Amino acid sequence: MHPSTDESPENMNEAKLPRRDWILLPLLGLLTICTLAGSLELIASRVYTESRPFIPACMEPPGPEGRARAIPNHVCWDKKFESQWVEYRFNGCGHRAGMECAPKAPGTYRIVLIGSSIAMGNLVPREKTFAALLPVELTQLTGRKIDLYNESMVATTPQVVAQRMNEVLAAKPDLILLALTPFDIAHETPHTGPPNAPIESGSFLSNARLRIRTTLASESFLNAAHDLWERGTEKFGETASGALLLHVLNQSRSQYVKSSLSGRDAEFMRVPTGADWEDYLRQFDADSAEIVRQAKDADVPLVVTLVPAPAQAALISLGEWPKGFDPYKLNDHLRATITNQGEIYSDILPDYRGIANPERAYFLLDGHPNPEGHAIIARSLAKELTGGAIPALKAIPSQQTVLERNR
Repeated sequence: MHPSTDESPENMNEAKLPRRDWILLPLLGLLTICTLAGSLELIASRVYTESRPFIPACMEPPGPEGRARAIPNHVCWDKKFESQWVEYRFNGCGHRAGMECAPKAPGTYRIVLIGSSIAMGNLVPREKTFAALLPVELTQLTGRKIDLYNESMVATTPQVVAQRMNEVLAAKPDLILLALTPFDIAHETPHTGPPNAPIESGSFLSNARLRIRTTLASESFLNAAHDLWERGTEKFGETASGALLLHVLNQSRSQYVKSSLSGRDAEFMRVPTGADWEDYLRQFDADSAEIVRQAKDADVPLVVTLVPAPAQAALISLGEWPKGFDPYKLNDHLRATITNQGEIYSDILPDYRGIANPERAYFLLDGHPNPEGHAIIARSLAKELTGGAIPALKAIPSQQTVLERNR
């Protein structure tokens, strides 16, 4: 009895794939993947659109001191994947203040706000920023006419504030309000990467090769791979399809917190403190001492506050966090530094304990507060500033009950 024709050695050899198919099939699979990815990007780009980047559209070329300045008397527009179109209107001094840079009206108590992009109101209409909402709330609570002149600008670190204090004081403030973020503190020193890191100016792949070689020269392969992964994720998030997918993933609170804590932006919450953050904090202590000195010389009270990052706010709301993290750690350091220097620290972080899902008050991909987030900041600051630490802003008796009820 003979074996079946189908199982004969001759037919088994014929059943093998031709050599060309080993090339064509992977190419066909790759083409399918690229087609799907291109289709996803095309669809996502109709849902998520972005404008020309803010800095080249609104800013003057950086001067010799490297400080960011807006074009005076200039109007520009900006949009990110998650935001609506937002107008930025700058006065004759290049400030998004909602008023001209002129002396305050007689009988007015003036607060000058200084900070970076969050205090400037990035991605939020000016009338919905905490800079616009806060003086309205303070006027209602104190019965005094209060204005807030906003000198905040992107990339304004405490180092820059110390350099610009003469401009802040020129506005004749009755109070200086310095609003900080973890991002500001993390840019307090020029060292932000491996020693002698190359300037990235080529393609992503060429930059990746440079970064791997540089990192491997001083760190392990795992660190180099982790750095490349974070850079790749960051670049993917800059595409419309990446923004769409990340937005869907971030709808899960647990997934959002988990992914946020795995990145470099959560380093400020790590316990123990890393070497880089020890450098940042030492630099902040020196810069804040210079800011305090100039404020004291001008006999103007200074109030400092920390606006939490979205993942930080989420952990505070949850009331628990993984081992090795502490969302209050940076806040505690800033409070101790400022109060030891004899100025006022306004602690708004405890207010986030009573807010459900406060991370929803941020643009989750971008990290800046949305209009809801600015409203939260304004309410918290109004409560802190009128609580008695600043006699001139103490709430009037008829409003004291309202304040106590909101605490």
